[in-house]
Amino acid sequence: MGSSVSVNHANFATEVIQKSYEKPVLVDFFATWCGPCQMLKPMLEKLVQEYDFVLAKVDIDQNPELANNYRVEGVPDVRVVVDGQVSEGFVGVLSEPQLRQFLAQLNLKSTLDDALETIYTEASRGHVETAQAKLEELLQQYPGDRKLLLEAANFYIETDQFEMAEKLLSSIPEHDKAYFPHAKSLKALILLKQIASQPETGNELDQQFQQAARFVLEENYEAGLNELLTIVSRDRHYKNDGARKAMLAVFDLLGDDHPLTRDYRKRLTMTLY
Repeated sequence: MGSSVSVNHANFATEVIQKSYEKPVLVDFFATWCGPCQMLKPMLEKLVQEYDFVLAKVDIDQNPELANNYRVEGVPDVRVVVDGQVSEGFVGVLSEPQLRQFLAQLNLKSTLDDALETIYTEASRGHVETAQAKLEELLQQYPGDRKLLLEAANFYIETDQFEMAEKLLSSIPEHDKAYFPHAKSLKALILLKQIASQPETGNELDQQFQQAARFVLEENYEAGLNELLTIVSRDRHYKNDGARKAMLAVFDLLGDDHPLTRDYRKRLTMTLY
């Protein structure tokens, strides 16, 4: 866990330069009238609770000499100070995943990442109940943390606890551009695993439907999409339009830019219309 401090000309040397010999210092040059600054502020304050760095906040209107000394032209402007050396960080607002990637480039690791690594180790050793108990402790410790919600949902999917996974994923809203696409792909994974695990019926279309899901789960995406498209062409109303919905789930899993998504979207449209 790091620390946060308001910095001015008088304490800049001690709180920024000197502290930077102990741990990295991120200097956030901001202004109270700046909308993007107010968007960045809570994310930085959240992350400093997870990562071991100093967040030094400089109000440029109250400290114009510091802004001039470091040639701050626009805010928010974040600088990185290590061993007394001030270097450029970024200007503008980054999303939380981008901020985490930025901190990783500074060789910083979060306490949450350390805890998740321990959980993965426990699970890999077959201690699933212990891993789940630790995971549930983390969920209580970091309520609403989107990264943790996704990691926990993935754990529940891997252990076939689909209802618990869906509950976590439903808490990530569609307008959250940073995390919703990942949540959407995990929801697709749940659907496909549910299809693949359905009881055998002896019905030819049921068997084809399950095989398509198994192909996708084995990452043989083209074979799976081809089977699903065949079902759509044979019986559009099968399982309440289930094959088409499953294809859309595969598209969510692959992402809009994947070549197979683009190809089979066109094929699906031609088949339907």
